[in-house]
Amino acid sequence: MTPPTTAIQVLDRAVQLLDAIATADVPATLKIVAAETGLHPSTAHRILSALAAHGLVARGDGGAYHLGRKLRELATHVEAQADLREEARPIMESLRDALGETVNLTLREGDEVVYIDRVISNRMMRVEQVIGSRAPLHVTAVGKLMLGESGDAAIDAYAERTTLPAYTKKTLATTERLKSDIHRSLKRGYALDNEEAEPGVGCIGVLIRDASGRAVAGLSISAPIERRRSEWVAEVKAAGEAVSRRLGFGG
Repeated sequence: MTPPTTAIQVLDRAVQLLDAIATADVPATLKIVAAETGLHPSTAHRILSALAAHGLVARGDGGAYHLGRKLRELATHVEAQADLREEARPIMESLRDALGETVNLTLREGDEVVYIDRVISNRMMRVEQVIGSRAPLHVTAVGKLMLGESGDAAIDAYAERTTLPAYTKKTLATTERLKSDIHRSLKRGYALDNEEAEPGVGCIGVLIRDASGRAVAGLSISAPIERRRSEWVAEVKAAGEAVSRRLGFGG
């Protein structure tokens, strides 16, 4: 089968080289991978050197190439995210059915949360986050909890780094207000987004922990602010705890 091509030729060639190394029965020499990919040996060597610098391939004592440790680490993250979605999905669906609103599953990536899964309500008017979309930590319920897990020094650094841009008139755009809200949220075990990311939208968020107790994800329910109810907090917290138990957390 002809490998796919894109507008970024060097990436296409890098993937070809990785495929050639992965399918070889033994560590592959430069001559073999160049022949398998049709690349000139000098081109293959240059790309392989870059891949090795990033840990994506490694070179043995004999000079032959094999897949690097970084690929195994990335594969572990892929498997972990797949397991997380699989474990969380039935609980998310149950929460959606109970409360009639959209439920989101998020991860932290740097200074943002990224939405990796969702279950949407069947209401005509609903809040719907696109899978793969991102939002700054300080404007989301789960993001504030994730930021708080890092401690006050990390909050200060985040505030300095990002300058806490205001997305609405209700965004917590000063370090003092953000810290106060985060401390209160951590103490009670859930956070709120009170139209801080988008006018008219409110969220309730909780953290999901793995077997080690580390916060690995967030669960939130989003609704038009006029429909959000404080009575939902107990059910959202229970859902987050249920997913955490599925991941081995016993706290």
